[in-house]
Amino acid sequence: MPKLKTKRGAAKRFRKRAGGSIKRGKAFARHILTKKNTKRKRHLRGGAGVHDADKRSVNVMLPY
Repeated sequence: MPKLKTKRGAAKRFRKRAGGSIKRGKAFARHILTKKNTKRKRHLRGGAGVHDADKRSVNVMLPY
């Protein structure tokens, strides 16, 4: 079998955790922040997990 190529865009967006789950960043935290209240911006900090429905497709994009 040939080696599988990693999708480079996905490699920049997702990281595999030690337990097997996949970490992702949160959306809506990059620009136009003046109209968003402080609580909303604070809750956008940190990472989140990929939903179970999307986990299989992300694993295909990140084979190694």
